[in-house]
Amino acid sequence: MRPLRACLGAATAVTLAAAGTAAFVAGNASGATTALGNRWYAAAPYLMPLDNDPPDPAAIMDATGLKAFQLAFVLAPDGGGCSPTWGGTAPVSSDTAVQSTISTIRAKGGDVSVSIGGYGGTKLGQACADAASAAAAYQQVITKYGLHAIDFDLEEPEYENTAAVRNEIGAAKILQQNNPGLYVSVTTAGTADGTGWFGKQMLLEAKSQGFTPNNFSIMPFDGGFNGAASQTSALTNFNAILQSTFGWDQATAYAHEGFSGMNGRSDTGEYFTQADFQTVLDYATSHHMDRFTFWSLNRDRQCSPPDNGGRTSGTCSSVTQNPWGFATYSVKFAGVTPPTTTPTPTPTPTPTSCKAAWSSTAVYTQGNEVSYSKHNWKAKWWTQNEVPGASEWGPWQDEGAC
Repeated sequence: MRPLRACLGAATAVTLAAAGTAAFVAGNASGATTALGNRWYAAAPYLMPLDNDPPDPAAIMDATGLKAFQLAFVLAPDGGGCSPTWGGTAPVSSDTAVQSTISTIRAKGGDVSVSIGGYGGTKLGQACADAASAAAAYQQVITKYGLHAIDFDLEEPEYENTAAVRNEIGAAKILQQNNPGLYVSVTTAGTADGTGWFGKQMLLEAKSQGFTPNNFSIMPFDGGFNGAASQTSALTNFNAILQSTFGWDQATAYAHEGFSGMNGRSDTGEYFTQADFQTVLDYATSHHMDRFTFWSLNRDRQCSPPDNGGRTSGTCSSVTQNPWGFATYSVKFAGVTPPTTTPTPTPTPTPTSCKAAWSSTAVYTQGNEVSYSKHNWKAKWWTQNEVPGASEWGPWQDEGAC
């Protein structure tokens, strides 16, 4: 384990957290757009603005009518500490790149939510000493970008850490109290029975702290799922868990329940088509669920070839589709009819020359390029004997066919 720099002291953190309301107002005054209706934040698909070949949000908005984006992910610094960064490497305090993306979206009448956590990386709930210091770190994000919505994506490895989950839930409660009207979603892993043991423990922690977000969303993929029927079954089971945990009736539980899917081919080789999305969307709207989102817009375009060689990509869906085809379901959930024109499919790119072949024994550092399985890859960080493309979250970024 790498040593972490000390977080803010508890007293300082409490002072900052207590100032959250004033900071939120100031953040709005500094240029944030008027808040959208909560239904839009509930429909916002995930977008990585700094990685995985980020698409142009303005083009997506023009093509589909989408107005809200879930920007991912805010983490603790890779080198340790209790301050917010994008992906562990880009400090929020000095960011201009994500701010530019947000400005582009807001200039067209849209808005963003920011997602914290995600799969892998060090989360602020792990790095910060307590809930107050974690809340103070998150408040910096809310204030800098004038946010009206935030998402707590609590999964591996954080949600197996009781203290970290306690910090995250406590921080979410502080932010909710100090930023009136803030839309708060909590996203966690999905299983066939709704969510697993750690997900259930997270819900119990929220109950013990008296915290109720706008919704608790599950991700029914990467767990042996097979199409929409298995996903709606998991959502039904999760509803029962929410009822038994919080003492809600079925309708109240659905009003606090969300779905977060994965478009196309999942990390474990499951396939979710647009027909599957339509089935889950119908389930979500007929049961008056609060949220319908997916991972991710970076993947909402066709690979070349469409099956992408039978592997999962961070930059395309591995199923046949038009660009931004899955985003239209988010628009439908928000209650807005997409444009009737069909976007032109992205033309097949001309293959580039292949780099030197990847070697299992070689050591690669950030920026090194190799070829593997007729694709070029660029190393995101130090790596050895990690096969390119084996995992969306691995050390290699797909640079396309060669």
